[in-house]
Amino acid sequence: MEWNPETLKFLSECFLHTLSPAPEPRRRAEASLAEASDSPNYGLAVLRLVAEPSVDEQIRQAAAVNFKNHLRVRWSPASSSDELSAPSLVPDSEKEQIKALIVSLMLSSTPKIQSQLSEALALIGKHDFPKLWPALLPELVASLQKASQASDYTSINGILGTANSIFKKFCYQYKTNDLLLDLKYCLDNFAAPLLEIFLKTAALIDSAASSGAPAATLKPLFESQKLCCRIFYSLNFQELPEFFEDHMKEWMTEFRKYLTTSYPALESGGVDGLALVDELRADVCENINLYMEKNEEEFQGYLNDFAFAVWSLLGNVTQSSSRDQLAVMAIKFLTTVSMSVHHTLFAGEGVILQICQSIVIPNVRLREEDEELFEMNYIEFIRRDMEGSDLDTRRRIACELLKGIATNYRQQVTEIVSAQIQNLLTSFVSNPVGNWKDKDCAIYLVVALSTKRAGGASVSTDLVDVQSFFASVIVPELQSQDVNGFPMLKAGALKFFTMFRNQIPKDVAIQIFRDLVRFLLAESNVVHSYAASCIEKLLLVKDEGGRARYTAKDIAPFFGELMTNLFKAFKFPESEENQYIMKCIMRVLGVAEISREDAGNCVIGLTSILMEVCKNPKNPIFNHYLFESVAILVKRACEKEPSLISAFEERLLPCLQLILANDVTEFFPYAFQLLAQLVELNSPPIPRNYMQIFEILLSPDLWKRTSNVPALVRLLQAFLQKAPHELSQEGRLNMVLGIFNTLISSSGTAEQGFYVLNTIIESLEYGVIAPYVCHIWAALFGQLQNRRTIKFVKSFLIIMSLFIVKHGPANLVDTMNAVQPNIFSMIVKQVWIPNLKLITGVIELKLTAVASIRLICESQALLDAANVELWGKMLDSIVTLLSQPEQDRVEEESEMPDITENVGYTATFIRLYNAGKKEEDPLKDIKDPREFVVALLARLSSLSPGRYPQIINQYLDPANQAALLQLCNTYNCQIV
Repeated sequence: MEWNPETLKFLSECFLHTLSPAPEPRRRAEASLAEASDSPNYGLAVLRLVAEPSVDEQIRQAAAVNFKNHLRVRWSPASSSDELSAPSLVPDSEKEQIKALIVSLMLSSTPKIQSQLSEALALIGKHDFPKLWPALLPELVASLQKASQASDYTSINGILGTANSIFKKFCYQYKTNDLLLDLKYCLDNFAAPLLEIFLKTAALIDSAASSGAPAATLKPLFESQKLCCRIFYSLNFQELPEFFEDHMKEWMTEFRKYLTTSYPALESGGVDGLALVDELRADVCENINLYMEKNEEEFQGYLNDFAFAVWSLLGNVTQSSSRDQLAVMAIKFLTTVSMSVHHTLFAGEGVILQICQSIVIPNVRLREEDEELFEMNYIEFIRRDMEGSDLDTRRRIACELLKGIATNYRQQVTEIVSAQIQNLLTSFVSNPVGNWKDKDCAIYLVVALSTKRAGGASVSTDLVDVQSFFASVIVPELQSQDVNGFPMLKAGALKFFTMFRNQIPKDVAIQIFRDLVRFLLAESNVVHSYAASCIEKLLLVKDEGGRARYTAKDIAPFFGELMTNLFKAFKFPESEENQYIMKCIMRVLGVAEISREDAGNCVIGLTSILMEVCKNPKNPIFNHYLFESVAILVKRACEKEPSLISAFEERLLPCLQLILANDVTEFFPYAFQLLAQLVELNSPPIPRNYMQIFEILLSPDLWKRTSNVPALVRLLQAFLQKAPHELSQEGRLNMVLGIFNTLISSSGTAEQGFYVLNTIIESLEYGVIAPYVCHIWAALFGQLQNRRTIKFVKSFLIIMSLFIVKHGPANLVDTMNAVQPNIFSMIVKQVWIPNLKLITGVIELKLTAVASIRLICESQALLDAANVELWGKMLDSIVTLLSQPEQDRVEEESEMPDITENVGYTATFIRLYNAGKKEEDPLKDIKDPREFVVALLARLSSLSPGRYPQIINQYLDPANQAALLQLCNTYNCQIV
């Protein structure tokens, strides 16, 4: 794209139309810009437009945003993407011109444009700085010194903001030699100029504050100090640099001043001014906390002064939410001190009591902001309150301070907090309506200060007797007939029950279960979510020996009411896609005995929700639990009563067909897994409507999206097993093998290709696959040459073993040698013998051991005298495989893994645990592979007495000879 008046006019008009309120011109302009963005020098042209003073400010601002977003996707290659074609990258020549222009342009721009260009510069710096952009830091330093001389704080803050962005990587990247070299380069060039501007600005603040300068004068100076503090944090994060150690006094003197000095012009001049001062103080607290954590020895001379300054500061920080960041960072610093060797600062008489009364209790008590969050944004409230993302809230950090002090003063903390809890409960009893927040505070303290036991979800506390506290404090809330009264108190009680569920005796918990079911109909989103979560977590409780504490029998008396209330809870505003309710449904369906009538009601309820969410999938966690609920209902109801299958198909197939027809790609992997489950439940011949889906399944386009592949393979396996006859018709097998070839040729999908081939070999008669076998081996040999990874080799061994047990050793040898003469012996020597010992898994070990012994006992190629060495070494590998100690294996089904919060509609496949494929054992008749091996060996040796003991002595490792002899004795077999 050439820079000329036509380009300027074209871009200006496009960016003007992108601001249009009318959708049609806006869409046209966005499409024109998207097309133009593929042209070389597009980014440079947009940057020149931003620099053009004759163009309207709004247009230039829109261009700056577009420029930043253009660089975000086109400056460097993106990580793995599902897209077939990634966007073209900015050419190197254009990159150099952009880098030459951007710093000076950013510094001369208006604040809004400067902000966008600073972000764009940081994006470039993230990839190029410092190695590919050595001119950046010297240019920033020179510009900083020039701006400093002119006291141009607009430019100074622009430069510091940019430096802050590019230095942030030192906080979040792993420590490597390359990172430390980059850090040294930055320190050598920027540490001294940073201190210089910090001290200059500090002097200007002192002068302005003492002369009573207005807030407008102080604001840019405070902004500058705030940025200096953040850069200080980044440059000190990895380790204490020598320059900062040498100049610690200058930094710490100013840091302490900002914690102890008041600035009335800003603090009394409105919310913005106070927030600016608080942000600077919070950054100072973060810096001294970093030194306390990492440079305690060097910092100890300043510790007492800072501890006193922070303590005093906290006494003056109000409960306003605007001051939360400062309160949290200040308390975090005291927490770090409490767990250090300097914890004696807290040992003075009355200190811990004072902390509890003046810092902890005030910050744990509910505020108006908490009540607003509870009512207006229940998801965020739960995320903070129940799921532990509240580490940076006052409530949580105040309790962390107590935990920190308790590491060295446990008894004092326990006694003081227990007394405070009793005082709060007494206050509540004196006036339950007026003082309900005191009871909430008491419950919160017990829960927040509880400790998790290692290796489990169980928690404990020394503050109260859990069962007594539950009976006297929690049960009255849970048995209250008004499920809508004091909802925050009800939520706290439900949270306590959930947290201490392991310690509540079963007979007590069973009595409360019906109350939990009632709370599902509470109007508060938090309350009915907590009730659902409590039920779900109770059903996971295990007693000794791993037995579930609560069974189908326990929930049978109220199962109908429970399911009715769970589905009714979705009707509450904002709970239409409540993930806690759906997770509870999934868990209940996994435990309860489901009658035919219950199954019918549940499938109607779940499919109605599914039809609705198909219109606009927006909550991936809710949707995952929805599909898991459907899968477990299908699994448990239809396996118990096969006559239900057709009724389930009637409800489910329209949903699944809707997903495919409307191209709801987020749900494709789920739909294919559920279809596989339904296909497997049918007896051959499978209904015709499934065969229509089978035709769609063979479409190559469907397999291009890698996140679909595991689910498609799962469905393809189901069809191969249930419709082998249909597969051999109309060229379908050829198409399936084409899919296998595509999968096997990519390292990311090779394992899935082996799953397809496994099922083909296992499910189809030899006569059907015979014409294709040589092509299969040729494809695998080609891949083996290019990619001999352990995973690939193990999968190849398993395929060959399965082929032997299904179709015999002779067919394996003959078809392989038909691809290339004598290649079979080469495969045995180079692949089979050295890698057999790598096989793991009960079924896999049995399969490969049985196939290997059949190969050397039945294959004429290996029984030939010319191949005696191969025979001996193969037996040596078989004995090695069978002699390896078995790892502990859990026979029972593992628990369903919890789906994490970061699950989204990404290119990642998410498996439905309840629609999982059962692992088939192709050798069910063989119970003990060791017995089978020695029995077959004994039978072979009896045909040629004296031959095999000699080969064994010659080629088996002495340890394996002893192991083989022991096996023979164990199973009473002799090799003669």
